[in-house]
Amino acid sequence: MQTQQRDLTQRLNTQLLAIKPDMIHSFDHEVSDIPNIIKLTLGEPDFNVPEHVKQAAIKSIEDNDSHYAPVPGTAKLREAAAHFLADRYGIQYDPQTEIVATVGATEAISDTLRAVTNPGDKVLLPGPTFPLYEPIIKLNGAEVIPINTEPNQFVLTPQQLQAAINEYGDDIKAIMLNFPSNPTGVTYTANQIEALADVLRDTNIIVISDEIYSELTYGQPHVSFAHYLPEQTLVLNGVSKSHAMTGYRVGILAGPAALIGRINLMHAFTVTSASNPAMAAAAEALGTEQGRHDTENMKAEYKQRRDFVYHTMTRLGFTIPKPAGAFYIFAKIPERLHMTDYDFCLSLAQTSQVAVIPGTAFGPGGEGYLRLSYAASMANLKTAMARLTTYMETH
Repeated sequence: MQTQQRDLTQRLNTQLLAIKPDMIHSFDHEVSDIPNIIKLTLGEPDFNVPEHVKQAAIKSIEDNDSHYAPVPGTAKLREAAAHFLADRYGIQYDPQTEIVATVGATEAISDTLRAVTNPGDKVLLPGPTFPLYEPIIKLNGAEVIPINTEPNQFVLTPQQLQAAINEYGDDIKAIMLNFPSNPTGVTYTANQIEALADVLRDTNIIVISDEIYSELTYGQPHVSFAHYLPEQTLVLNGVSKSHAMTGYRVGILAGPAALIGRINLMHAFTVTSASNPAMAAAAEALGTEQGRHDTENMKAEYKQRRDFVYHTMTRLGFTIPKPAGAFYIFAKIPERLHMTDYDFCLSLAQTSQVAVIPGTAFGPGGEGYLRLSYAASMANLKTAMARLTTYMETH
């Protein structure tokens, strides 16, 4: 083990020194060693990658597809992504100039925020929201302007958006949206999106719309923000959630050519390009008829799990906005327990061997809530709900 005579950490990026570890992973790590724990913590599909998608990756390897790919991704993947976005959501992109394949949606988020923001810029962040956005914004020296959507059933209203614009004006560089939402599972109707687009239309605010859960909606089709405001919107998508391909690390970023060109430059400096076998698999997932149907069976299973967990927890006294997408339950902890969300989640893990994430991990509006991922087998969910029932009856 190397010894360090000086505290060199004080010479690091000062923005990085102020960043705290992600509570999702830190809490998950904290409870992982509890014997017999059922972890409903991480947002990762429990399904296997479809066989025909795996074979596409294998074929890429067997064909010695081992050289550098074009920086924005293979032509086949970008064409498949353009076809997917047009076919599913009616949004049109030129695969040559308006689409970039990234190393997961995470890289797309990072590249986009780093390319868009300067020190001192302000980024609107409706919350509760995925905790990755805030640290990336801050690492670039920009400022997060949180908007608490909890009073509005976790939906950003045009009035809230207009009030923020009135207050901060031209200092606002971008707004970061995520729907269907992690952590709430809430999504937006076409009318709600159109109303927000109308507020933004006469501004220079860039809309960064993270739609990675777009294929996992229940009861209403996903509508992309780019459908109403394409000239100002950058759309993030990918295959991690739709095809259970989290480990393949392929994201898709689409938007106006002038913006995409600059973000592609950031992408080139960061990773050069995504992996060839992974891109071959993603092209198969997004570009074939069979790939379009892969998600249907997964979605049917998620819906069954959602309904079971939602009804069980509602009966136990939790207040829950019924999720219209993704695979999360965001539940308000009953006030009668007189516990913070962190204390509740830690107590539940230690005494009943069920692990969920405290709502404070997701920023303003998450206090007093918990997030449960139902991307787990029905058998595990039934055991977890039985344990939760016992916990609630004895506390």
